[in-house]
Amino acid sequence: MQNNTILRNAFKMKLKPGFEAEYIKRHDEIWPELASLLSDTGIQDYSIFLDEETLILFAVQKISADFDENLLPNHPIVKKWWAYMSDIMETNPDNSPAATSLKEVFHLD
Repeated sequence: MQNNTILRNAFKMKLKPGFEAEYIKRHDEIWPELASLLSDTGIQDYSIFLDEETLILFAVQKISADFDENLLPNHPIVKKWWAYMSDIMETNPDNSPAATSLKEVFHLD
């Protein structure tokens, strides 16, 4: 039996100064294979918001209960995307976004 439970996941990242328009452009042109991969692995309803004063990117996504968080970081398409984005946002040495998980403290349906 498939588990249809949906969970919420939120995290923050940081954009480098002067790259606001480029960040939006790159996401407006997200690679179809990346979008499919995200969906196929259980991510849906994924939004990223920008605080223009601090350049903090706030991401929120709905994920299936059986989502495997270890699958995406090892996928070649994700690694290619990270390398593509590494010049405009703060990253770790492996080009993954320097991200901080956020704790949910309130939700209203």
